[in-house]
Amino acid sequence: MAIYSMILSQIVGGPLVGLFLGRLVDNYFFTTPLFLVIGLFLGIGAGLYGIIHYVTEITGDE
Repeated sequence: MAIYSMILSQIVGGPLVGLFLGRLVDNYFFTTPLFLVIGLFLGIGAGLYGIIHYVTEITGDE
């Protein structure tokens, strides 16, 4: 159960943090959708990287 919750938090948390930070930067620089989209893609990438790193750590594969 802990493995599933860790994977779920990576899937949901990464993009949410990316969206939040992208929106924050957009409000600061007055560029409405640009950094929001960039933050979303970076969050998705960070979430996938975290999942891959975690699963390879658990399974012991290189």
